[in-house]
Amino acid sequence: MTTIASRLQAVKGRITEAARAAGRAPGEITLVAVSKTFPPQAIAEAYAVGQTAFGENYAQEGIDKITALSHLSHVTSPEGPLLRLMEWHYIGPIQSNKTTPIAENFDWVHGIDRAKIAERLSASRPDDKPPLQVCIQVNVSGEASKSGVAPEAVFDLAQTIMRLPHLRLRGLMAIPEPTTDTALQRSHFRMLRVIRDELLRREVVLDTLSMGMSDDLEAAIAEGATLVRIGRAIFGERGTGAGQQPPPIY
Repeated sequence: MTTIASRLQAVKGRITEAARAAGRAPGEITLVAVSKTFPPQAIAEAYAVGQTAFGENYAQEGIDKITALSHLSHVTSPEGPLLRLMEWHYIGPIQSNKTTPIAENFDWVHGIDRAKIAERLSASRPDDKPPLQVCIQVNVSGEASKSGVAPEAVFDLAQTIMRLPHLRLRGLMAIPEPTTDTALQRSHFRMLRVIRDELLRREVVLDTLSMGMSDDLEAAIAEGATLVRIGRAIFGERGTGAGQQPPPIY
């Protein structure tokens, strides 16, 4: 078994154990393998052992990989075409000048934090593609340096997104400040869940809580995560590309 395959198996085991400890079904939780800075060959290794959802932080790097690996989503067999489609999640900060390539190439966007970006993504989504699946990024840590909309502004942004024809609002996403304090981890994730519950009460339809990374997936699952974004625990340590800011440690 390759290193990536064995690490992927270990992460799935952690997800299963965390779900059962929380009284949840493991199948409720989607694993997105965060492949930023790793080559297409590493993604192909993960795909070969059953992983289909991948996350990228940088638009052009992600698009290059989508192009390089497009043949993997078009495998045919006597039973039918299009087996195990790859699903691409954009999870990085969104610059206005990158909205068109992101909307044209990705299946999900996790980091919407302002109406302008949502409007540009919707306007750029091709008519022949299904609606772009999106999450609102919420700043649950209160850090001025963190991306994300303030908790009190989430409802208004959700209302804006729901009016846009080429977007489908799926849920909320957060990247809390790193900490080894499990109680603090859980409090941040709990805040996102409480915001989700309040939106549901106000008739905003959501089904996704995108939260939890390599070091805190157990706390996230305990608080209701339906999607975890895991990079280092699957692909190993990563470097920073030239001219790029260090991304969150997934």
